[in-house]
Amino acid sequence: MQSLISYISAKINTKVTECIPVSGGDISTAYKLKTQSADLFLKINNHDNGSSMFREEALGLETIFQALKAGVPSVLLVDQFESQALLLLEYVLPKSANSQDFYQLGVHLAKLHSITNPHFGFKSNNFIGSLTQNNEPRHQWIPFYVNNRLEPQLFLGRQLGFLDDKEVPSVDQLMIGLEQRIGYCKPALLHGDLWSGNYLISTNGQPYFIDPAVYFGHREVDLAMTRLFGGFGDAFYEAYYEIWPKEAGEEERIELYQLYFLLVHLNLFGKSYKPAVIRILRKYF
Repeated sequence: MQSLISYISAKINTKVTECIPVSGGDISTAYKLKTQSADLFLKINNHDNGSSMFREEALGLETIFQALKAGVPSVLLVDQFESQALLLLEYVLPKSANSQDFYQLGVHLAKLHSITNPHFGFKSNNFIGSLTQNNEPRHQWIPFYVNNRLEPQLFLGRQLGFLDDKEVPSVDQLMIGLEQRIGYCKPALLHGDLWSGNYLISTNGQPYFIDPAVYFGHREVDLAMTRLFGGFGDAFYEAYYEIWPKEAGEEERIELYQLYFLLVHLNLFGKSYKPAVIRILRKYF
């Protein structure tokens, strides 16, 4: 570890005086680095695709910053040391969120969703966890969601033995089920993986997004993830819906969008997520 710290010190031209392990995260290990001038946040990944994952994470953070001009940690270094991929960020000292903080977080997300694009997708493929997200651009949302999101995860679930062929609907069945419930929507810039571990409230009350999996999609996808595992106060939704009023049929669409995240968790973490996946597949397809 000392050789790595020396390498980072040389790259940023500032001596790292202390390295403290930080808990959290299933994919990478994390550390708080202390220097004379600032605290920094270091992520290390030993996967074969670790460098690609960190490049895309950095691009996602920079994309959100360009949209909001605030609210993401600054990217300081994306690099490789021996077999380890490195991502060095500004360290954000967090605090527990109160109602006002959640309100500001809701405004923060609503502003992000106001950024639009001619097509759905993104300029590069990226990752959700350690799984690839295909962001090949498409002009229509439902084909994007079926072909770029659901179908790859359903295919992987079959490959890994988590799903049987008879449990997986066809592409046509997916398309029909979605067309009955999803109407026109404009591409919105999404965080892409917005569970409660992927936001921070700094000690001065500034909301921050971290660990994004950005692309342009239906904005309700982010809302679906916030509702899947909880951790977002009522004031968050109050603020969001003041800017983007709730539309008819949202509750069904939330479940349909949670299907993607549940499939990702099934393929990453195993069969405990299968009952929720099967319930949604049987209900809608």
